[in-house]
Amino acid sequence: MPNRTAPPADAADTDHLPPDIETMRRTAHRFLAPDARPIPTDQVKTLGSALRGQIEELIPTVEAMTRLLPADDIPSACALACTREARTRLGLIPGYNSPGQMTVAMKLARSVKALCDHFENLGGAS
Repeated sequence: MPNRTAPPADAADTDHLPPDIETMRRTAHRFLAPDARPIPTDQVKTLGSALRGQIEELIPTVEAMTRLLPADDIPSACALACTREARTRLGLIPGYNSPGQMTVAMKLARSVKALCDHFENLGGAS
C-alpha cells in the first residue's frame, strides 16, 4: 500500500489564495463591454485560455463556499447552477475561424463574470 504524503508547503499555500476577482473581471470585460474594441484573433485565443483557467479556479472555490451554507439557501442553489453551466461551457470547442472563437470566448467571459458575482455574493472578498 503506498504511503500518502502531505503536499509541499508551497503547493499547500497556493491552495488557499483567494481568486484575483479584479483581474478576472477585467479579462471578461474585454469581451463583454458595450464599447469593447475588436480583439485580434491571436489575443482571442490567449484571453480565451485565460478565461478557461479562471473558470477552472472559480468553480471549486464557489462550490466550496456553497457547502458552508444551508441546503435550502437560494443564493447557494443559484451559484451551483452557475458552476454547472460554466462546466458545460468549458467543453465548448472554439472552432477555427475568428467568429467561432469570439463566440466561445464571450460565453466563457459571461461565466467568469457570473462566477465572480456568485463568489462575492456568497461572502468572498471583492
